[in-house]
Amino acid sequence: MNVLDLSAVSWRKSSHSTDTGGECVEVANLAPVVAVRDSKDPDGPALGFSRSAFTAFVGAVREGSHDL
Repeated sequence: MNVLDLSAVSWRKSSHSTDTGGECVEVANLAPVVAVRDSKDPDGPALGFSRSAFTAFVGAVREGSHDL
């Protein structure tokens, strides 16, 4: 397992997110990896995905495949 130093990473949160809580995630471009973390736990774990896997996931979300 590879461990990345994420202390200097620039994280982004969706423009649809608000500061009122909820289930928000943040992403960071660490080419060739896209890192994802829980915005409520910035010091917690982050998951890394290949760009193609992350792009496929975002596309599926936009199509409504992952609506809860």
